[in-house]
Amino acid sequence: MTALRLNVWTKVGLLVLLVGMGDLVVHGRWSGAVSSLLAVAAAVGVTAAHPAVVRSRLGLSALLLAGALALLPIERPSLLGWLLLWTALAVAALAPRANHADHALRWTVRVAVAAVRATSAPLRDLRLVRKARRRAGGGEAVTLLRVVGLLGLPLVGGTVFALLFANANPVIGHYVNRLRLPEPDMPRLVLWVVLTLGFWLLLRPRGLPKTLRVLRPRLAGKEVKGVPGASVLLSLVVFNGLFALQNGLDLAYLWGGADLPEGTSFAEYAHRGAYPLILTALLAGAFVLVFLAPGSSVAKLKAARLLVAAWVAQNVFLVVSTALRTLAYIDAYSLTRLRIAALAWMALVALGLALIAWRLLRGKSSSWLINANAAAAGLVLGICATVDLGAVAAAWNVRHARELGTGGAELDLCYLRSLGPAALVPLSELQQGPLPPSLRPRVANVRNMVMLNLIDRQRDARSWTWRGARRSARAQALAGPPTVIARSRCDGTPKPPPLTPAPQLGS
Repeated sequence: MTALRLNVWTKVGLLVLLVGMGDLVVHGRWSGAVSSLLAVAAAVGVTAAHPAVVRSRLGLSALLLAGALALLPIERPSLLGWLLLWTALAVAALAPRANHADHALRWTVRVAVAAVRATSAPLRDLRLVRKARRRAGGGEAVTLLRVVGLLGLPLVGGTVFALLFANANPVIGHYVNRLRLPEPDMPRLVLWVVLTLGFWLLLRPRGLPKTLRVLRPRLAGKEVKGVPGASVLLSLVVFNGLFALQNGLDLAYLWGGADLPEGTSFAEYAHRGAYPLILTALLAGAFVLVFLAPGSSVAKLKAARLLVAAWVAQNVFLVVSTALRTLAYIDAYSLTRLRIAALAWMALVALGLALIAWRLLRGKSSSWLINANAAAAGLVLGICATVDLGAVAAAWNVRHARELGTGGAELDLCYLRSLGPAALVPLSELQQGPLPPSLRPRVANVRNMVMLNLIDRQRDARSWTWRGARRSARAQALAGPPTVIARSRCDGTPKPPPLTPAPQLGS
């Protein structure tokens, strides 16, 4: 049990180091490239705490992925990047004691349960250390309870007498009143708790409890009781008919450009159905998963397989039409990061539907379907963590601005300013292009405000990033260094000077 004690206290030392570095990154605002040191330290800490990781193929793969994500803050720090890094490290820490054949859904459950159990893990590990000491004799160590028992009475009694003397003696009272205890910094304390629990999970992970170890997908070949095969076939016929009606309307109005009914605008038609239609596609996928699992009697029918193939094809077309609706809405109202995320989500839904159909037609397992969808989602999240969606939105809006004669949406300079450094290069390109005389000074003002903010951030080593350095150099090459600007609103229009109070009579 001595080995257990040494193991735990070594990890406590690593925990203190990681929490201290995390406090510097978050509370000390080390939000730039230097914060990559925390990510690297976390990866090294997991390797030191779990040497078996390097002997596990899954653990080593997760650790290498975490190493790549640890370099991401040098280019672009983001909350999504940190979450992906923590997930990769959690998988690496759990891998040596887990079944590598498990699918992504089971790993999601394992990591989520480990995160929940981490809330009580430090207390549980402290109890294990105390039990180990009792079994080993425990006479040589001074426990926390012994310290409290030794110092508790003197501290409490001494405090009571000191307060009484301070009340009775003005000299003592004067110095006691000058004592000021530091006020607790609650946000910082919460940060320490979160960092402690998150890093302790990586250093001392807890696996799935026995009650959850039996969780396995049982979709393959399983019949749904009470639902006859004829009902499923009839449902597929009805669903295909309804989807054909919806897709036919989209072909006419979205793809064919037919005139809409009076009182309905194209933007309204495009925006109104985007999200409900994605929900429709998700429900269709769930129906196929539940009622037409590979190996079931209904799935073996040729008619059912043809109807499912036709229905999935219609669903994919429906998702493509939904994406077209979103693009039409973007043409009318500009591009935002949220709308880019929505398009990425639609692409994942379409791919998921295609994978469901492929699974049914080729008899693939449930684990294959789960892992394929998880790989696609992980790839999209990795791209979103690396690519600055704000820069993509800013570049699109500048290129398609109505003021440039493109027929797009009106340029929203307030939104471009809210994007911060992501909009700097597009604004610099816009400033050098042909602009209406009334717009040019406003663009210059917004560009100067954004660039001055970026220069201030780059001067501070805590927030410096490689991407910020490249953006600053590119913007100066396009439109020169920033100039001192007067007070202006978010859209670049100058603010009126502050009112000065009128002089008082007789003053």
